[in-house]
Amino acid sequence: MTDAPTDATTPQPTVELHEGFSTPGAMAPPWAEVAAVLTASEIFWLSSVRHDGRPHVTPLPAIWLDDVLHFCTGDAEQKSKNLLADPRCILTTGTNTLNAGLDVVVEGTAVRVTDHDLLVRLAAIWLAKLDWPFTVTADGFGDGAGRNALVFGVAPRKVLAFSKGEPFSQTRYRFPA
Repeated sequence: MTDAPTDATTPQPTVELHEGFSTPGAMAPPWAEVAAVLTASEIFWLSSVRHDGRPHVTPLPAIWLDDVLHFCTGDAEQKSKNLLADPRCILTTGTNTLNAGLDVVVEGTAVRVTDHDLLVRLAAIWLAKLDWPFTVTADGFGDGAGRNALVFGVAPRKVLAFSKGEPFSQTRYRFPA
């Protein structure tokens, strides 16, 4: 099973190339290229905020499906506590090189996923893509060892894409509310 690509029926974002941070003559990457990075990436960095305002950043696997970035976290972990108190978050992915690749930053609001059919689809993708078996529970995932995971989805409100290497570019993609 693979993630569905963005197609003509998917609402397309408004694209804004930031010329001040781009090589002269650079073009904004097409949204399909950015969505392909979201689909292919395995690890993302989740940034959330603790109850006292301190930032919290941690790597985790995520799945791009139906134009939403999905991830899970143990129900007692710091990121779960953070997101249940303040669901605004950022997920980033890309490369750790300066002159090649495309870094992507997704801003949005984490929403709990409890729909059984969607959880089944996500569990199948986690297994196929990451060889990570989850069982579907009444409101998330179980790992077979008695640990429960909450599943979240982040529909992007804004995405930043940083093309590295000549030409360098910085592009903002805004999504309708």
